Amino acid sequence: LSFQCRYFGSEVVSLVAEVNTVPPPLPVTAQGPLSVELRLANGQCDAKGCSDANVYSSYYSGADYPVTKVLRDPVYVEVRILERTDPNIVLTLEHCWATSTSSPVSLPQWTLLVDGCPYHDDRYLTTLVPVDHSSGLPNPTHYKRFIFQMFTFVDAVFLPSQTETVFIHCSTAVCHPSATDSCERRCHRHRRHATKGVQLSGETAVVSSEEVIVVTSQPAALDRRVSDSDHQVPQSLSYGLLGVAALAVLAVSALVLAVVWRFRTLHQAIKL
Repeated sequence: LSFQCRYFGSEVVSLVAEVNTVPPPLPVTAQGPLSVELRLANGQCDAKGCSDANVYSSYYSGADYPVTKVLRDPVYVEVRILERTDPNIVLTLEHCWATSTSSPVSLPQWTLLVDGCPYHDDRYLTTLVPVDHSSGLPNPTHYKRFIFQMFTFVDAVFLPSQTETVFIHCSTAVCHPSATDSCERRCHRHRRHATKGVQLSGETAVVSSEEVIVVTSQPAALDRRVSDSDHQVPQSLSYGLLGVAALAVLAVSALVLAVVWRFRTLHQAIKL
């Protein structure tokens, strides 16, 4: 197909052109796998009057594991989203717990967080560390931090080697805040209130720590599950045994007196 267009150099002509629009491109954002990391801060702090937030400045590397902790030492846990830059998503912690093996479903287990809040039945409550814009992080909503005291699953008296291994696990999800819900959990000491935001995915991701070794510096230290009232059980038991022994002595004495009295009565009756 060939065509020609002729015009005079001094003549002005108009041209009408019709441009057909193309459909818009498909969106480039979509739901994808959640990549989350659980790591431990080493607790080193150079700031004066160091606070809980200041200790999250340096972390254990892979070469540092297994990390050794003394019983009752603070453990600084951080969970963060990887490979995401969307400032409109919020990381939520559903549950966090500890096991003695690397498997998150192994037994025994010790609960640290329930619905993102400290487990109220734990005498040594887990402490949540707020992460906001003052932390200097580019996306503070992509982080969650908490602190708990190192513990053992069994009474330290029964640990032959005075060591035990602990692994930390958390089930996580991503939440999209709405006008009525910020996706942030509000926890209270005696009553937990957990908000329910709009999750980007119904699935949760379980993330685990590397191995932590617990060293018992005091062999007589008791397991974290032993409450103050439990410490009084041996003393109460001793008092109870003493009471039973006293009652037994009184009963035997009364029986002896009854036998003697009966013998004397019969002896007097025979004489008569």
